[in-house]
Amino acid sequence: MINEKEKSVKKRKVAWGLTGSGDKLQETLEVMKEIRSQYEHVAIVEVYLSKAAEQVVKYYRLDDTLKQNFGRITVEVDSNSPFLAGWLQTGKYEFLLIAPATSNTVAKITAGIADTLLSNAAIMALKGSVPDYVMPSDYEEGLTHTLLPGGQDIALKVRREDADNVRKLKGMEGVFVLEKPQDIRKVFKKHFRQV
Repeated sequence: MINEKEKSVKKRKVAWGLTGSGDKLQETLEVMKEIRSQYEHVAIVEVYLSKAAEQVVKYYRLDDTLKQNFGRITVEVDSNSPFLAGWLQTGKYEFLLIAPATSNTVAKITAGIADTLLSNAAIMALKGSVPDYVMPSDYEEGLTHTLLPGGQDIALKVRREDADNVRKLKGMEGVFVLEKPQDIRKVFKKHFRQV
């Protein structure tokens, strides 16, 4: 039941970016559906897909689920279209969440390369003092397990170089690295009062 005080609260927006990583994609979507429902009276989650994410979301057959739960989904045209970077810098969004983030996106952010929608958005958000929350798919060196679209488990090797980039990302001012989808709940709890 919504009380009068909750009705008068102006909703703040969150930009959720998905990259071309299938690792933890289903789990992240499930957590984000719960969060959207829990915080719907105070927060609006707007979804941005990289070009690769659009392909991966379809491959995992999650495109309809994403649209049904989050409405309009915006897909990258180029590094500055849609104008996500500018909207982040001007305070349209409370924070940027990139989850899951490919090793490519993580490497670009750590190197300051802004040639994709989400790497550009992350770097420009930092210039505007807007926090970046990034959940790398290649978090720690060694073997990791993920699920394919049919539910089959696959073991993948996380390279030392990719884990090194995650360590660099952790050292960047204004960037907060998340290990797993469940960590996203803490981000929303930090930024929004619980309903």
